[in-house]
Amino acid sequence: MRIASIYLLDAPFHIDREYDYILPDTLCAVRGDLALVPFGRSNRCAFGFVSDVREGDADGLKEIYDIADSRFSLGEELFELALFLKKTTLCTFGEASRTMMPPAIFSSPHKTENGYRFSAPDNIKTDKLISLANGDAPLRSDMHRSVVSFLRENGECERERLCEATGATHAQLKTMMDKGVIRLSEVESYRNPYEKYAKNNRRDEIILSRAQLSAYEQICAQLDRGEPTASLLFGVTGSGKTKVMLRAIDEVMDRGRGVIMLVPEIALTPQTVSIFCSRYGERVAVIHSSLSSGERFDAWRRIRDGRVDLVIGTRSAVFAPIKNLGLIIVDEEHEHTYKSDSDPKYHVRDVCAMRCKQNASHLILASATPSVESFYRAEKGIYKLIRLTERYGNARLPSVHTVDMREELMAGNTSPIGRLLYEKMNERKERGEQSILFLNRRGYHASLHCRKCGKEISCPQCSVALTYHIGSGTGYMCCHICGYKSPRPTECPECKSDDISSIGTGTQRVESELSVLTPDERVLRMDADTTSSKAAYERMLDSFRNKEYDVLLGTQMVAKGHDFEDVSLVGVLLADTSLYVNDFRAAERTFSVLTQVIGRAGRGRLAGEAVIQTFRPDSEVIRLAASQDYESFYRAEIEKRRSFLFPPFCDIAAFTLSISNEKALKDKAKEVSEYILSLAQKSTEPLIIYGPVEPPIYKMAGKYRAKFIIKTALNSRVRALLSDVLTKFSGQKDMTLTLDINPTNT
Repeated sequence: MRIASIYLLDAPFHIDREYDYILPDTLCAVRGDLALVPFGRSNRCAFGFVSDVREGDADGLKEIYDIADSRFSLGEELFELALFLKKTTLCTFGEASRTMMPPAIFSSPHKTENGYRFSAPDNIKTDKLISLANGDAPLRSDMHRSVVSFLRENGECERERLCEATGATHAQLKTMMDKGVIRLSEVESYRNPYEKYAKNNRRDEIILSRAQLSAYEQICAQLDRGEPTASLLFGVTGSGKTKVMLRAIDEVMDRGRGVIMLVPEIALTPQTVSIFCSRYGERVAVIHSSLSSGERFDAWRRIRDGRVDLVIGTRSAVFAPIKNLGLIIVDEEHEHTYKSDSDPKYHVRDVCAMRCKQNASHLILASATPSVESFYRAEKGIYKLIRLTERYGNARLPSVHTVDMREELMAGNTSPIGRLLYEKMNERKERGEQSILFLNRRGYHASLHCRKCGKEISCPQCSVALTYHIGSGTGYMCCHICGYKSPRPTECPECKSDDISSIGTGTQRVESELSVLTPDERVLRMDADTTSSKAAYERMLDSFRNKEYDVLLGTQMVAKGHDFEDVSLVGVLLADTSLYVNDFRAAERTFSVLTQVIGRAGRGRLAGEAVIQTFRPDSEVIRLAASQDYESFYRAEIEKRRSFLFPPFCDIAAFTLSISNEKALKDKAKEVSEYILSLAQKSTEPLIIYGPVEPPIYKMAGKYRAKFIIKTALNSRVRALLSDVLTKFSGQKDMTLTLDINPTNT
């Protein structure tokens, strides 16, 4: 009897394993196929993926109800990748497999349009005459012949695409249909919001500098090895890493292999797509979370069906089912957005490494400020280190001025815009040049508090201060964790005093200040509040690039990846705020974002300048970022990591316990702690255990939280210990225990 082993899609962690079923003779299945099976005492219908088919004993086993068609199959490669995620992140197989497939796959939202097909593909007598069932039909014009030729080559085609490709009108197509030369058909179409970029695709020759050519040749040498390899492309801002990557993509596609190109966030997608689609046309697919479910599903179908050679997207695009994968590029590889905060809590680097192993392909990690972990691996020879030390062409790194904002306050300037920055902005305005202002805090004020009792206006669901935003009426308070909103209070909720004061500055306040200080400046604010629609990023960036605005003011989404020819000034407001975050990566993130945003200035023909405003002008991190000296920063940072035992010298496993009742949290935290310690005492692996400790955000979305931190060196035995903890407490009522391995926030 044929037996199929199945991983269920909806199994919780403590029962997530293979289940055996009889595979009836009427059904065929291979590894990765989707099956419908009976599960539990009630035999409820459940979906699962086939992991194995073999001959075996069928005693006591239930029969599989059905096997879905191949369009729902994970396939061998993605099935193995799901097992890899299950093993390394300790998620369930269902969580891993759902991450790899578009959310709309089970609703199958196929889109169809009116189209045409050629009536007699094999009956052409001459280029001007075809034979039909009702006699010969002449092709009287070049237009008719063009339509026939296109349909013979491409098969059936939707009407609008056929008109665009051949220049035919609807009336001409109707005439050909009336004669029986072509006939109507229902054509499956693909929703592609980036189709406009692919209209006039052409691969112009890319001229590389000597340094870029050397980098490209080193990448080609890695490709030629025919085995899984990785490179760290480390180049200063503006050094032309994109040109090197384009040449590498050309090379891989010319070899008949596919490419995945990852960007850290949606804000960078329009610029990247315009570059790559105009070069590679319809052989490009785009995947990111702001697409509609139908658009994501159609992109996934085009990739799966082999219509795509290049996939561009954010984190989830790493799972694209592209054929014969030869190269993966991770642009701005240092960004924390490449780590998932929801199950499966994977890091893109790890998934890339596995996919390269599966396909004997090459991985390029590119950044001007590589993560400490990646640069350490390059030093150890795990990655090939490729350097670009100078800007492309005649461009030079910007000159940087560091302003002590304490002196501004002493001089009576309470504005977030210092005097030097104000002068520099006016100079740019007079010369017709553009400026970028960076402030990594949205809203108007960071918080409100009562001057009488000192109480901060906080979110009732989270232990964080509400941020004040201007809006209609008196404005509103918003929680940036759970999204809770309330009107601006007129009195203190604790002591009822009406003496409410504001603290801190956000992008809305800076925008308001600029309207007073520089009323002639056209300011474009770009943050999470102004880019809620999927087209907002593209529209805003295009308008700034077209010089409809003088100043681009924004949060991190303006800090990296963008290339604006006319930007000659960058201003950084409150440059030191990210240094105070309770995280061992605080210095690394501060250095990275400052280096990246400073690098937006002077990338073209104009000389660049940057003004860094800070209350910590003596900070070594800020000083090194101002001089764009990554390697000096790395040397100091890696020694700190070594001394205090942080990654890359250990792995961190962070358990988070969440319960809605605060007293129950304390009791359960004690139980979890005792269980972890009992397992640790039996283990031979080195473990350093902290907790339970209160996380920086103690209450989140109505639930109180405790954390347990374990420093260790991950291996199969440590993962088994972590799995035991999850199994013990998984499925318990009114509580949640989650695990994040090497989290981006500790």
